Amino acid sequence: MARIVILGAGISGHTVARYLNKWVGKEHQVVVVSPKPKWNWVPSNIWVGVGEMKEQQVAFDLAPIYERIGVEFHLAQAVSIHPEGGGDAGAPHVMIEYTDPQKKGQTARVDFDYLVNATGPKLNFGATPGLGPDEGYTASVCLPSHATDANEQLQAIIADLKAGKSRTIVVGTGHGMCTCQGAAFEYLYNVDHTLREVGLRDKARLVWISNEYELGDFGMGGVHIKRGGYLQSGKSFAESLMVERDMEWITRAHVQRVEPGKIHYEQLDGTTGELDFDFAMLIPPFAGVGLKAFDKAGEDITSEVFAPNGFMKVDADYTPKAFEEWSKQDWPRTYQTPKYKNIFAVGIAFAPPHPISKPMKSVNGTPISPTPPRTGMPSANMGKAVAASIRDMLRGASAPTHTASMAEIGAACLASTGSDILKGTAVSMSVFPVVPDYDTYPEYGRDMNLTFGEVGLAGHWMKWILHHVFIYQAKLKPGWSILPD
Repeated sequence: MARIVILGAGISGHTVARYLNKWVGKEHQVVVVSPKPKWNWVPSNIWVGVGEMKEQQVAFDLAPIYERIGVEFHLAQAVSIHPEGGGDAGAPHVMIEYTDPQKKGQTARVDFDYLVNATGPKLNFGATPGLGPDEGYTASVCLPSHATDANEQLQAIIADLKAGKSRTIVVGTGHGMCTCQGAAFEYLYNVDHTLREVGLRDKARLVWISNEYELGDFGMGGVHIKRGGYLQSGKSFAESLMVERDMEWITRAHVQRVEPGKIHYEQLDGTTGELDFDFAMLIPPFAGVGLKAFDKAGEDITSEVFAPNGFMKVDADYTPKAFEEWSKQDWPRTYQTPKYKNIFAVGIAFAPPHPISKPMKSVNGTPISPTPPRTGMPSANMGKAVAASIRDMLRGASAPTHTASMAEIGAACLASTGSDILKGTAVSMSVFPVVPDYDTYPEYGRDMNLTFGEVGLAGHWMKWILHHVFIYQAKLKPGWSILPD
């Protein structure tokens, strides 16, 4: 019997666990290690952040689910990976430290035959002084608890507006190297919708601040979309949405620091500015969770296994190149690590070989450009592909059998306002592929028949339906495996 250990139980990690349990769970042991007791459907945190949903509607306990299907679950965080073994038994293993209140602080060794790193990101609020809900002055929607706190602050702003006061609300990215612009973009429009619902939109100033070179970049190097039969740039699409809703925007910006009620930022041209706010929700930059790696002799090999940002190296081309020389071939396909064929990394845990948007620095040398998005649909695709490869390798395959390159798969994004089934609207976007492929699609890098955007109620319905479908699926309820990932 082989032991497959999965580090992390987010969208990617839980996808690997549920498929491997379905395919090989009766023959082999599936083990999940996660520092968090709950699974969270992250896209719906946006609705928690404006009071449309509660935490319990977007998250559920993992332990009962895994106990029911026979998956071994450790409420703990991984500390180090020992891919060559070492110690008395000599088996490859990970060292974990329990976050379970009953074992908190205790450490344990977990042996593995296959390892999947799906740890996700460290929310690196510390990269910008004053950023974040815990030790800073800005809100977040990255976690359900963060989103709950964001809504409390928003409701206080609404109370001020009802009292006749004017307020400035700022939403966007809190650092020059952020990703996940889409989450902030959706939150901005949900705030706008909420204020309109209570008749107070005219009292509030809404400002978008982002490290994107232009609106609509989203860390994908921008996009051209089909809308109503016409071709439109993502820039004009996003700008028109903001103009229609009387929103202001600041792009090409790196937030240098946040003080109470004031954001200090630098732009690509080297100019600096200050932006006063009464409420701000800024997405932090991401980093690896800080895993270490050691060889059989106990020597530190972290720099061999992980990139400098803490994300795990996989089957990508990490050779330094000029931006113009990068191509779809640089991107990983199997997510297997180069040296250790029994170790994989999926979702945000893998190290991208390079940005998708052109990397830029201000005249002062400050990097200001988005890092690649790899959440949501791509994460689930990676998880399922790696699970299928491990299944086949357990059955005799000598190498991974399934792929999910971001240069060969698409992604859909539904940015919806409000959770009421009869009210609201959504920006619906689809891109194929995520990483532009100029060899196959020389004009725009993407298939224009599969890359489109629309605004309307239909996308809002789809987002509402998918919220319930994906939570049903993640709870492994009857028929879960026939539902889309």
